[in-house]
Amino acid sequence: MQLRIGSASLDLSRPVVMGILNVTPDSFSDGGRYADPDAAIRQAERMAREGAAIIDVGGESTRPGAAAAVSEQTEIDRVVPVIEAIAGRLGIAVSVDTSKPAVMRAAVAAGATMLNDVYALRGDGALEEAARLEVAVCLMHMLGEPRTMQENPRYTDVAGEVAAFLSERVLACVDAGIARERIAVDPGFGFGKTDAHNIELLANLSRIRGLGLPLLVGLSRKTTLGKLTGRSVDDRLPAGIAAAVLAVERGAHIVRTHEVGATVDALKVAIAVMRTEVIL
Repeated sequence: MQLRIGSASLDLSRPVVMGILNVTPDSFSDGGRYADPDAAIRQAERMAREGAAIIDVGGESTRPGAAAAVSEQTEIDRVVPVIEAIAGRLGIAVSVDTSKPAVMRAAVAAGATMLNDVYALRGDGALEEAARLEVAVCLMHMLGEPRTMQENPRYTDVAGEVAAFLSERVLACVDAGIARERIAVDPGFGFGKTDAHNIELLANLSRIRGLGLPLLVGLSRKTTLGKLTGRSVDDRLPAGIAAAVLAVERGAHIVRTHEVGATVDALKVAIAVMRTEVIL
């Protein structure tokens, strides 16, 4: 399995780790500690040293109940200096977590080679812009929109409905001219899903893997992990590692996480066992 990312291909024959770098003042997971560009760049350098294959830079919070959307220019001002520094210094793939066409353009011009869109390119002009830019895209499932998505979400068959939605979005992308080899999918844990939905979706992740595309999962520090363990957002590393290993066992190719080093190490062990490799 490979994902065409920019002019290169990301080898997914073994699962890889995507490091989360939120450069917003209101991130649920890190309290805005990387809103300063210098702090963000230092964190990116750390994640690269720890083995991240991709760094995902986001300039707008999409947590449940997030504040009103920020302007395109504000988001550009937050992400572009960080993307430029990562792309120029670290030689590592950079993804931008955005839904806005103008931000997509600016981020790719700065060096991003992947678009990670929680709306799965459903926003005005997003699909056309992604096709024009010829970079990788990650399509995520979300029921509703960030500010209201956790208000009584309902499914009859959460895994089946998520798979059907993603399949439809993949077809829309291909019809728009985005090569299938540039598309990854994300079931969107925590985005319009209850704790029970998230657990059921993780248990049945192989149904999303059945789409035959690179599968990205993001469970790091999620509220569901806090509910299961009783831990605060800063104390969910063991739960996040367990979720990452379970996801890889069920077919995930890319694990999106805040804790890169620990996740990389855990996946090395999981992959060795899954492939019955002997490490001397």
